Amino acid sequence: MNKHLLKEFIENALREDIGDGDHSSLSCIPASATGKVQLLVKESGILAGVEVAQTIFKQVEPDIKIEQFLADGTKIKPGDIAFTVEGSVHTLLKTERLVLNVMQRMSGIATQTNEYVKQLEGLNTKVLDTRKTTPGMRMLEKAAVKIGGGENHRMGLFDMIMLKDNHIDFAGGIEKAILSVKKYLANKGKDLKIEIEVRNMDELNEVLRVGGIQRIMLDNFDIPTSRKAVELINGQYEIESSGGITIDTLRDYAETGVDFISVGALTHQIKSLDLSLKAL
Repeated sequence: MNKHLLKEFIENALREDIGDGDHSSLSCIPASATGKVQLLVKESGILAGVEVAQTIFKQVEPDIKIEQFLADGTKIKPGDIAFTVEGSVHTLLKTERLVLNVMQRMSGIATQTNEYVKQLEGLNTKVLDTRKTTPGMRMLEKAAVKIGGGENHRMGLFDMIMLKDNHIDFAGGIEKAILSVKKYLANKGKDLKIEIEVRNMDELNEVLRVGGIQRIMLDNFDIPTSRKAVELINGQYEIESSGGITIDTLRDYAETGVDFISVGALTHQIKSLDLSLKAL
């Protein structure tokens, strides 16, 4: 995880929450008061965000005392204690909401991802996340996918070429789009993987004719057509299925032989896990 970006995220989140002061705490608790809290698990799932929580606490109070009992990726149940934190009461109260917001969402994502991953046991197909993430939290949400056993697609627009339907249409077609990308990468001296989306078998055949890419995305293909596409591609390129695939149909798509299945729901249709920070 990018430490500089994480530091900026924490600063911005605390600035948004605290404004000109945590007046609730400042008005009734002495600045010298110390205390201790525990992270209490209230719902079963996969724990995520422990390392980020520690960074949040230490960014506000470097000498704060943290005793960790459970690590990221641990299967948890109600009543489990992930960690305790001892330090300034003002620090504990001003960081409480941010820590919980991060850990509840990350744990929800890790838990949901793990459910998808379990559907693919015994197969080689990997579950991928997408760019359908919360603005400002992509790094954390994609880390949660990894903790849950999934894999990250690209981080953003900068680390992979992804030619989707709009790119192809605006560029004037599949061949023009691919040739333009190859020229662009050569001129810029960049070595980026190229993935191209196809909407039907005609577009797939054109991609196979033109070549020059590394991965083909089968967009909204049904299962029988996906199987035909895999047979046609015949191992020449990586294959990704995407579009309308649910946890109920996930394994059926994987059994067609695709390498990856991207699921936007891993990060944008999740339920945060119930956790709390309680005073001791």
